Amino acid sequence: MTGEKFSQYLYTRPEIAEYRRSFDALLAEFEEAPTAERQVELFAAIDRLRRSFDTQRTICQIRHTVNTADAFYEAENAYFDEVSPSAEEMNNRFYAAVLKARFRSALEAHAGQQFFVIADLALRTFKPEILGLLEEENKLRSEYVKLRAQAKLEFRGQTYNLSSIHPLEIAPDRDTRRDASAVKWKFFEENAEKTEAIYDRLVKVRHEMALALGYKNFIELGYARMLRSDYRAADVAVFRQQVLEHVVPLCAELKERQRQRIGVDKMLFYDEGFQYPGGNPAPKGPPEWIVEQAQQMYGELSAETDRFFRYMLDHELMDLLSKPNKAPGGYCTFLSDTGSPFIYSNFNGTSGDIDVLTHEAGHAFQTFESRDLRPSEYTFPTYEACEIHSMSMEFFTWPWMELFFKEDTDKYKFSHLSGALQFLPYGVAVDEFQHVVYENPHFTPAQRNEAWRAIEQKYLPGRDYAGNAFLESGALWQKQGHIFEVPFYYIDYTLAQICALQFWLRAAQDRSAAWADYVALCKMGGSRSFLDLVRASNLESPFVPGIVGRVCQAAKQWLDAVDDRSF
Repeated sequence: MTGEKFSQYLYTRPEIAEYRRSFDALLAEFEEAPTAERQVELFAAIDRLRRSFDTQRTICQIRHTVNTADAFYEAENAYFDEVSPSAEEMNNRFYAAVLKARFRSALEAHAGQQFFVIADLALRTFKPEILGLLEEENKLRSEYVKLRAQAKLEFRGQTYNLSSIHPLEIAPDRDTRRDASAVKWKFFEENAEKTEAIYDRLVKVRHEMALALGYKNFIELGYARMLRSDYRAADVAVFRQQVLEHVVPLCAELKERQRQRIGVDKMLFYDEGFQYPGGNPAPKGPPEWIVEQAQQMYGELSAETDRFFRYMLDHELMDLLSKPNKAPGGYCTFLSDTGSPFIYSNFNGTSGDIDVLTHEAGHAFQTFESRDLRPSEYTFPTYEACEIHSMSMEFFTWPWMELFFKEDTDKYKFSHLSGALQFLPYGVAVDEFQHVVYENPHFTPAQRNEAWRAIEQKYLPGRDYAGNAFLESGALWQKQGHIFEVPFYYIDYTLAQICALQFWLRAAQDRSAAWADYVALCKMGGSRSFLDLVRASNLESPFVPGIVGRVCQAAKQWLDAVDDRSF
């Protein structure tokens, strides 16, 4: 399959009964292996079988999100929602067998210690008794994705989805921004009862799973599911406090600068995305042209990125255009059997299109560099480490931004760096909200909204919803897919941003050394824990006292040296 384009990849449903027969036979032989050499061989054979199952699941996921109205892949996605918990149960039996293996020392030499950390954490997240709850969780997540994907927003005679309406939300004309925003939030308001019902059931399902596994609530289970082995919720709480103390005041200064730039008496929520009176920086050509510029950029950045991006183009491993029934958002995934990353996005003519070709390409580049690592658990590291790859790539590509933005390059860099800082308070707000929700699983939807509103006012104190009753009730969180789909996956972006800003600072001092450390980080994949990867990359942990303030102050100094009123 490695020589084919993605459109030619054959999808064959892996029948769960057949998969189980093959898996059980290999696992039984693994447990009774007479020699270390044979046990290592069987370990690898089981991993190949798991990779084959995962490849078909990923092909289905991609094709389903590209067109959620495709009846065949909708049915196949529903099939995986149903059988994936059974595959997880098999995985966990494999983990248990490995942890008590007769020739464990040989397996550790073959697979590395991190696999055993992952196996131990995974066993804390599963028992056969929760299979039905896991199936229900999967179905609820898919229901939320489909609800958002099928949004049809009517605005001034045209139909948009949640991705394609975004350029109108940042338009130079303030009435257009206000009205486009109103249309989008009307969709969320009209669907709030469905959205809140989905989330209410998700919270209760996850809490029930946690109790069945012996936890007080879902928080500790959620951290184990995220494979967080070297920090805890208490460490994250301290980090959030650092953001509150050091970053929130800085963001207030940046918002005031923006208010003065765009010439409004008062910043309202629909003004926040509009950066400059002449309009936000946007790519100077259509999608095909953007990809051509990206090819030049990655060709010049390094030999590694040149090889990577040519592979992505040759094998058609990107689906970038927004279209009807396509699920909103962007992601990078990986096709294990072919060793191929895949980038998914919804281009909409904004600077976000370029961010995809740096952010998601950072993920894809990492998997490309570590594609030969085994076992499968090492393809990606844990999420917060993954986001170092993506966010750092955004900064490493700064020298080529002129290819895309021409005369607006300085505008873009100012927006990008200030946006990196301004994201941090929102990122920690999403995280704190999830902690409150799972500490209080019996909250009503109204109580959850009240909790979000209080947290939002703490971290985003200047936000003004201009009388929008739905948003003032605390409903903004309902747009954030991570909250529904991957609980506790959001603080990861903020932790990684502190690391990425360190790479940005280091690149300004010694670009070649910084890039070498970055490539080395990518090659390590998920073979180490988050903090071990950070140390191996010559970065400081985001939990180190004072690091948040230091890197953000350095970014502020750069921004203060720019006359943004001249843009």
